[in-house]
Amino acid sequence: MSGKLIAKICLIVAVIGFCAYLATPLDEKINLGLDLQGGMHLALDVDIEQALERKVDAMVNAVRMEARDRDLVIGEVRREGYQVSINVPYEQEEQAVRDLMRSRYRQLQLQDERPEYLLYGFSEADMEESRELAVGQALETIRNRIDQFGVSEPTVQKQGERRIIIELPGVDDIDRAVELIGRTAMLEFRLLNPDVSTRDAEDGFLPHDSELLYQLETHPETGEVVRRNPYVVFTDAVLTGDRLLDARVRFDPQYNNPYVSITLDGEGARIFSDVTGRNVGQRLAIVLDGEIYSAPRINERIPSGQASISGNFTMEEATDLSIVLRSGSLPAPVDIVENRTVGPSLGQDSIERGMLSIAIGMALVLVFMVIYYRLSGLLANTALVLNLVILMGMLAYFGATLTLPGIAGIILTIGIAVDANVLIFERIREELRRGNSPRIAIQEGYAKAFSTILDANITTLIVAVILFQFGSGPIKGFAVTLSIGILASMFTAILFTRTVYELIMSAKPVRKISI
Repeated sequence: MSGKLIAKICLIVAVIGFCAYLATPLDEKINLGLDLQGGMHLALDVDIEQALERKVDAMVNAVRMEARDRDLVIGEVRREGYQVSINVPYEQEEQAVRDLMRSRYRQLQLQDERPEYLLYGFSEADMEESRELAVGQALETIRNRIDQFGVSEPTVQKQGERRIIIELPGVDDIDRAVELIGRTAMLEFRLLNPDVSTRDAEDGFLPHDSELLYQLETHPETGEVVRRNPYVVFTDAVLTGDRLLDARVRFDPQYNNPYVSITLDGEGARIFSDVTGRNVGQRLAIVLDGEIYSAPRINERIPSGQASISGNFTMEEATDLSIVLRSGSLPAPVDIVENRTVGPSLGQDSIERGMLSIAIGMALVLVFMVIYYRLSGLLANTALVLNLVILMGMLAYFGATLTLPGIAGIILTIGIAVDANVLIFERIREELRRGNSPRIAIQEGYAKAFSTILDANITTLIVAVILFQFGSGPIKGFAVTLSIGILASMFTAILFTRTVYELIMSAKPVRKISI
């Protein structure tokens, strides 16, 4: 036995053993996709227009505060569409406002000017970049929430310009998952306006710098809203969730009720300390997605940067709230345009039918190969089984998710693997009919079939790569199994079967091959 043959045998044993180790136990190592395990499929549409409006609103608030800090006497600063309008009633202040906008807000360009009026806006390129960033930020925020939710092997990907596709295999509590994913989680701290009564506000008498929000009280058992407490708050937030450093569930020591404790970063703590110090005796509302959770009175300066959100939470609600706060707010609301649920029984039925298809397909192929190619057919069948071992091992190694199209890819792989053996065996038969010895017939058969097998597999592999690159979840699953199956079939059909033939030839002289 030559050293080259020994090296081939060692390589085959190592590859098969490693893949068998990776794939064992199979039910724990292979992740099942949505169509096999059951779960939910969501398609979300990101409201990028509102994301742009929020960006301009943030700019408006920043300009107001900057002008106030510089003691500039200006009129109203407000958003007009996607632009910032500044009323400058005094001519001597106009140059100072221009200098402020040029030095601090270079991304805003002067687009219109009239007496006592300046209009600034973003360029079209900046607008397009902001749209792309909004979808990208929403994608990352949702992915972070899902990771903390604890879903195994989720799929979160962008589709088109503004759509996000989410697949969550194995999720049982659909309503909770939808609430967690779709919640905007816009956290704001706003001062109450003590000069406007809630009655006047409800009658429509509201100044332009204030709005009416509600605190909802729910029934502890049914969760139904039993009371809506109105509050008049200033429109401008003194602090937002952008300065949030951490959010954790804590328990009230007196009543043992869960609440969410939040920690602000350094700049947030400084702002919070300054706001509470200047507004002792006033009430500060904690607003989340336009709903007031609490509105405590400020008794003293709070320099620690610590605050809490309470609201008769259940443990699950407090946990979900801490998750969405830690992962950050969505840059804009998202609309659920598709919500499809796959039940576990349907997934199990798909698994059983898929496994039955593989079993029937393999059985027919195995029987045909043994009848038509005799002992060589048995060798091809062994290679086919090893091909599946390699395929399962590689799926486990790469953490790939097996889907129903993936099972179709496995069935196709069986056909590809057999096709390679059929080509080789037919070439060997041709050489035997020409009167060549078994050793020469095997050498020539593999040599002549190799280029055909390689060309066919490379073209199929190219298609599989394209499907993986441009396809969505299930199509990618098909492409992954097909790609791995092609490479595995090359290994088993060419290297394994030829090594077995060489091993037999080296053991004793062979005058006839059972083929």
